[in-house]
Amino acid sequence: MEIKPYKFAIACPTSMGVRITPVDRSTVQSGNLLYLQSTSAESNVLNIASSLGKECVVLTRFVEGSPIAAFIKNQLRQRNIRYLGPDVPQGGPWGARHQFNIADSGLGLRAPRVWNDRAGEVGANLSASDYDLEQLFLKEGVGILHLSGLIVSMSEHTSKCCLEIARAAKSAGTLISFDLNYRATFWKGREQELKEVFREIASIADVLLGNEEDFQLCLGIPGPETGGKDLASKIGRFQAMIDRVRQEYPGASAYATTLRQVVSAEKHLWGALLWTGGKWYVEEPREIPVLDRIGGGDGFCGGLLYGILSGWTPDKWLKFGWASGALAVSSLNDWAEPADEKQIWDIYEGNARVQR
Repeated sequence: MEIKPYKFAIACPTSMGVRITPVDRSTVQSGNLLYLQSTSAESNVLNIASSLGKECVVLTRFVEGSPIAAFIKNQLRQRNIRYLGPDVPQGGPWGARHQFNIADSGLGLRAPRVWNDRAGEVGANLSASDYDLEQLFLKEGVGILHLSGLIVSMSEHTSKCCLEIARAAKSAGTLISFDLNYRATFWKGREQELKEVFREIASIADVLLGNEEDFQLCLGIPGPETGGKDLASKIGRFQAMIDRVRQEYPGASAYATTLRQVVSAEKHLWGALLWTGGKWYVEEPREIPVLDRIGGGDGFCGGLLYGILSGWTPDKWLKFGWASGALAVSSLNDWAEPADEKQIWDIYEGNARVQR
């Protein structure tokens, strides 16, 4: 895949919010000490490249005069992520605000639980007219536009916004990455409309990502057939499903999915698949420790895109993506924040020796 000259390595439309998590792995209802972070699935993806020195940008909206908006902007600056978009009036106490994501990390056989509080979310009204797309894509340049199904499906406004941004990026020769990220609550009552939007974006995407549920429910692709429970059978069924995706959406150059088996809240089997250039690349699931699972898939996506931006061979894209996802779940933050490339390669190689 050819990367055009760029100012911003990765750009994405997103709705920024905050996440509240108990720091001691207790449940939300019994936790007294809570950790606050700014977050969104799309900005999590950018964090691999931004941590490793590549400038990235989010296209979003903020609530004017809000201390939560100020907190989010400050955290984005700390993460080397730029932001574009207007500050809009709150409109009073019952007006616009940033989303709250309230969650715990789980413990043992007690699964993590996530509660989304998104009423009045400022990002639900994103508009492509908020941004100078000609300046962004044609004059400054973007290496990869990353889209998540979460922001695409959030509202009629965000669906239209993401379509217009994707078309502008395609016209400018920018690569497009699309992580399908199906969420039933976002699709309820809009199934036909969203299928058409998702199909158009998937048809112009260069990189398509998603698990088996994403491909089935977003794009109508038949899922893996039932069969043996051994690893080889599972991988074979996933490969067959992605082969069907490739037949329906042949314009993409790469198709990828993660493989996750949850043993406990603190222990997962983590793997990944990639098809590109007529060849399969497989990272068979292996055990990883988990502090907080949220952001693992975003970390994988971010690591994969960093490999593409760096001009590496596809086997290194997948390895770097696998290890970036493993790094993301080792932190209470939703995002992976590598100190350098070596830290990620050490994770891939299983080298946890102290670095002095």
